[in-house]
Amino acid sequence: MELIKIFKRLIIAVSLSVTMIFGANTAEAVDYYSAIYQTVNRYNHNEVECDWITRAILYASSEYQVDPILITAIMEAESGFDFHAVSPVGAIGLMQLMPSTAAYLGVNPHNPLENIIGGTKFIKSQLGRFKDWGTYSVTDAVAAYNAGPGAVEKYGGVPNYAETVQYVINVARNYKNLLDLIQS
Repeated sequence: MELIKIFKRLIIAVSLSVTMIFGANTAEAVDYYSAIYQTVNRYNHNEVECDWITRAILYASSEYQVDPILITAIMEAESGFDFHAVSPVGAIGLMQLMPSTAAYLGVNPHNPLENIIGGTKFIKSQLGRFKDWGTYSVTDAVAAYNAGPGAVEKYGGVPNYAETVQYVINVARNYKNLLDLIQS
């Protein structure tokens, strides 16, 4: 449980960094495109696909008002930016949507843009669902993306499932790496 607390603090620190970036009252633009593209390119060396994925993330982020760095960090943890990823339990595509979740969200999980939009809508709904849970609400929303919101509610936070704990750690690490790219 102590490991979860450490990584919750990391996500809070990262979230505060993003707040500082977004909340800055300067004219300095943040170059999300470059940081996201560089991250995608570590997995996928096709320039056209890297550009497409980057632009799709930025589009979904803008359309649904979700941090593009969070979307990217989740996608990296979910599929490693693989258009054709399918998990052993049946999750599909870049954002690894379960067919039932995709149906609920009204998207085709096999269509890459709809998959990204569906994943973005899902994390936005989890951020909204857990927004009043206090300091660790973003961590709980990320855990809900992996384990489902019912599990997070049942455990009162990140469920003590090895996969979910590792997932939260991976998303936090990915997020921090992206912030480092933006800030360099």
